[in-house]
Amino acid sequence: MTEKYEFIDGEAGNFPVQQMCIWAGVSTSGFYHWGSRPLSATAKRRAELRAVILQVFSDSQETYGYRRVHAALQRMNVQAGAELVRALMRELGLVPCQPRPWRATTTADDAAPATPDLLAGSVTVPHPGTVCRLLGSLEGDALDTAIGAFLTARSRPVHHDARDRSHPLRAIAVDGKTVRGSRTPTRSATVLLAAMAHTGEVLAQRQIADKSNEIPSFSPLLETLDLTATVITADALHTQHEHAA
Repeated sequence: MTEKYEFIDGEAGNFPVQQMCIWAGVSTSGFYHWGSRPLSATAKRRAELRAVILQVFSDSQETYGYRRVHAALQRMNVQAGAELVRALMRELGLVPCQPRPWRATTTADDAAPATPDLLAGSVTVPHPGTVCRLLGSLEGDALDTAIGAFLTARSRPVHHDARDRSHPLRAIAVDGKTVRGSRTPTRSATVLLAAMAHTGEVLAQRQIADKSNEIPSFSPLLETLDLTATVITADALHTQHEHAA
């Protein structure tokens, strides 16, 4: 009976409750009485677990299966069995994304002459701590701008007349992503907005300010790029008049 009531409650916005009760063979008064009852301790516990599981799954960039979610809950001292986690993830429709298998796409030309390494033996590799301190002292947006300019210069396309259909336009995708592992108990996750060529090169990126969104960072991100004969693809939230300008 509970399953019928839950189904009617879920479809209440699509069909009349009284008609659905007739279809399901239950009384309307019984349905409303079921809806007025307080949740049982088990139902409350499962609702709390659903919220925690959803947060852990989101923090993992939707890559954790039920075993890794269960392990994360154990580290958080949240008591729940692996099969219960599996069942709740199935109820929530949480399916982890699977990594694509690696395939070699480049074949070395054995007949080509070897490129000499001009720096071999002449540069002392710095200590990892030195590299970390150096990167920590840099201004993030300035570093992103410099790296983006370098990559753009290396991949600068040959411009053609946009009306010439024999030469396709260059495509650049703009998208925001959360940096994996950047969330801590004391700070929110770091979010970057990046512009990437469809060949896989990241041409520019900017960190999105806390308590903000991607929209204010869209135009500054593209100001450093040469957009001649280029098509920009982005999420629907960037369909702004200012961005089109």
